[in-house]
Amino acid sequence: MAATDPLILAIDQGTSATKAVLIDQAGQVVQRAAAELRVHHPRRGWVEQSPAEIWLSIEKSVRSCLEGTDHRRLAGIGLSTQRESLLLWDRRTGETLSPLVSWQDQRTAPACREYSGEAEAIRQLSGLPLDPMFSATRARWLLDHVDPDRTRTSRGDLCLGTVDAWLLRQLTGQDQIEVGNASRTQLMDILTCRWSSPLLDLFGVPEQALPQIVSSAGPFARRRDDSAVPAGVPVLAVMGDSHAALFGHAGWRPGLVKATYGTGSSVMAVSAAPRSQAVGLCETVAWQIGDQPVRAVEGNIRSSGATLAWLAQLTSVSPGQLASLAADAAADGVHLVPGFSGLGAPWWDPEAAGLLTGLTLGTRLENVARAALESIAFQVNDLATAIDQASGPASILSADGGAAASSTLMQLQADISGIPVQRPETANLSALGAAHLAGLAAGLWSTEDLDALSRPRDEFTPATEPRWRQGEVAAWRAAVRRARYRPDEPDHNPTEEP
Repeated sequence: MAATDPLILAIDQGTSATKAVLIDQAGQVVQRAAAELRVHHPRRGWVEQSPAEIWLSIEKSVRSCLEGTDHRRLAGIGLSTQRESLLLWDRRTGETLSPLVSWQDQRTAPACREYSGEAEAIRQLSGLPLDPMFSATRARWLLDHVDPDRTRTSRGDLCLGTVDAWLLRQLTGQDQIEVGNASRTQLMDILTCRWSSPLLDLFGVPEQALPQIVSSAGPFARRRDDSAVPAGVPVLAVMGDSHAALFGHAGWRPGLVKATYGTGSSVMAVSAAPRSQAVGLCETVAWQIGDQPVRAVEGNIRSSGATLAWLAQLTSVSPGQLASLAADAAADGVHLVPGFSGLGAPWWDPEAAGLLTGLTLGTRLENVARAALESIAFQVNDLATAIDQASGPASILSADGGAAASSTLMQLQADISGIPVQRPETANLSALGAAHLAGLAAGLWSTEDLDALSRPRDEFTPATEPRWRQGEVAAWRAAVRRARYRPDEPDHNPTEEP
């Protein structure tokens, strides 16, 4: 490839780190850099991040990634971002007026209980179950604390936005939100892809407080200054991180289900129908190119990689050592249900408890490490099963994210789910997907070119019998029932199937 050929810069802004990746015209990663981020827990159940630290991480990762690169080769920028996290800023100055309140934050769980009588109406409009993970109750909380009478908000002085919206403000000066990210706020009508007046009224969020909903593919406005991202380079694509990973996996192909193994997990597949009747799943907009949104069904797991990080911290054993212990051990009847902040899909139970069950005097750390690893595979399988029922048989589970580097986990996933698991040799699928969409917008590729791109993968095939899988899944779900048991509700009977 010539030294003058165009490049796409992808910025993947996640919960634990910001990554910058350069992609060439062959769709290959030629340079990458990353900057870690801190997560703050000011109170029990509260999870926040500093917008200033996020921006510094972008400057640091981009500057390192572009070192030695002629900026004139940059054809455009693709953004991939964490999704439901929310912050507030001044529309005139761009000054942030709040921390970034994370998608993991549980401070609005009481507010969700207040809205429980409206849960089905909310789901019908937004496609999302009532849960603190989504942005709507978070938006109400922020406005209640910064503009309780909504005077400044109704004048249009303040803007509420997800990370993509805030980055677009920083990069372009425009207050805009990408439609896929907007679909995760629980304030957008999933059918019209516009802000929903009934939902805005219900949650007390004036429409003047929200950015304009725009398509996933640009061009957006050009970069304004040259602090880290070169001035004049257009932003060509914006996607939520899970949506970008699905795009990077060529998720438009029939039968493909994408599983991202990150701090939490997203399991997602494109859906041909405008609405889904899937139990326990979210309806979402995967991406939009032009006027036509591509729809998807998705399940969200609150704790997957975070479970291993928690166990490592608790035991003062490194995550790598835990992975080695888990690779050579059996769980020996132990199950770990990671309900640290309740359970996400398909149960959507914020009251579920974290639980270790099956312990004996013979239980050792390696058994618990194995149970922690298995908890990830079992949760992903619950969602793959629900997606299979909603959108047709899954033929491939395509994996990405940090925990997907564990071949033990990937083989375990294939054994539990009973379908092949493919792991791309190229990491950073969220960045890759955002770059692919940006390259499409830049004219570097056609949709046919993207479909034909080389995607080398490791494949893990099931090595177990159906009877074994059924027994393991049944034991896991028995543990989940225990985690969801509430002694003050003697007749409580959790749903058995996702």
